[in-house]
Amino acid sequence: MTSRRHLLTGAAAAGLGAAAGAGVVAAAHGDSPARVAAAPGGQPALGTAIVAFHGARQAGVAEDPPAHAAFVAFTLPATADRRGLARMMRLLTDDAARLTRGEPALGDTDATLAPLPARLTVTFGFGPGLYRAAGLRPPVADLPAFRIDRLEQRWSGGDLLLQVCADDPLTVAHTQRMLIKDTRPFAAVRWVQQGFRRSPGIHAPDHTQRNVMGQLDGTANPRGAEIDPAVWNEDGSTTIVVRRMRAEIEKWDMLSVADKENAVGRRLDTGAPLSGTQEHDEPDFTKLDDSGLPAMPDFSHVTRARVTDPALKLLRRPYNYDGVPNAAGHPDAGLIFASFQKDIARQFVPVQQRLADKDLLNEWITPIGSAVFAVPPGCAEGGWIGEQVLG
Repeated sequence: MTSRRHLLTGAAAAGLGAAAGAGVVAAAHGDSPARVAAAPGGQPALGTAIVAFHGARQAGVAEDPPAHAAFVAFTLPATADRRGLARMMRLLTDDAARLTRGEPALGDTDATLAPLPARLTVTFGFGPGLYRAAGLRPPVADLPAFRIDRLEQRWSGGDLLLQVCADDPLTVAHTQRMLIKDTRPFAAVRWVQQGFRRSPGIHAPDHTQRNVMGQLDGTANPRGAEIDPAVWNEDGSTTIVVRRMRAEIEKWDMLSVADKENAVGRRLDTGAPLSGTQEHDEPDFTKLDDSGLPAMPDFSHVTRARVTDPALKLLRRPYNYDGVPNAAGHPDAGLIFASFQKDIARQFVPVQQRLADKDLLNEWITPIGSAVFAVPPGCAEGGWIGEQVLG
């Protein structure tokens, strides 16, 4: 077996073994959800479901999002260089591949927590600082300042991102802990954000999730053949924007249903646009309501976020968060808004600028964290994430 010392000195990652769990078939990236082994009584053993780690594209982007996630950002020391970054990514790649198969990481002191991957994915993002440390020109840049931002350093920036997702929170916690251990010789944790969605089986996989404000979130996402031109570059890379959006829950609770729907531009119960009857009806921005006013208000979130060119759409992969209330008992809740797109400047920034300029929903959501990362291509077995950049 390849030793941790061997990886730290720059050798290639060890060959990978067989998947754990008899009868489990790994899903290809961007295809149908992972198949699962049958448990006694014919029920699917969700804990043994595996998403393939290796491939031309990284996992954790186009698949149906698992129920739990941890976003972990790291800061590199001033002494970081390309050679050390390559050693770090070899080590992280090897352990991430093992854990997503349901196998312990090298030197895993809690190996009993590894056998149930539960659709575990680990996705790596490189911030501008990582490229500069490697002597390279960054392909991404920090977002411009938006007037609605109230950004806090404890939720912003970062040189390296790990997005860890699974249908089981213990799997996420164990994976997070193992990979943080791997980075300790190379980087320091900058922030950790943990989020959740509906649990498996509560809704069909293609059901649009609700956020903590009760809204359906992601109706306008690209689907099927629309995903590739909006998200993936030819080399298998993409980009991610992570924004922490605090929800002013108590203010939101004071609104009537009609006021909430006007702010969003959709019916809260069905998700249908105010100009239609079904969730996926195309909004009609020329339709007037009974009073002669536009059925889709110009200030509504749907109107401001509208993108007509499929190639410019954003793939939203948001997670809710619900933290500890403050001393007065006021909630700390909101959204970890993760957006994937080919080009942040061309796709994300124009939408965010329109929202910042005239989105009524800004009265009840506040951006308090922001970070951008390039998501490098995936890798084949025996390879490592980032080898096209750092190799």
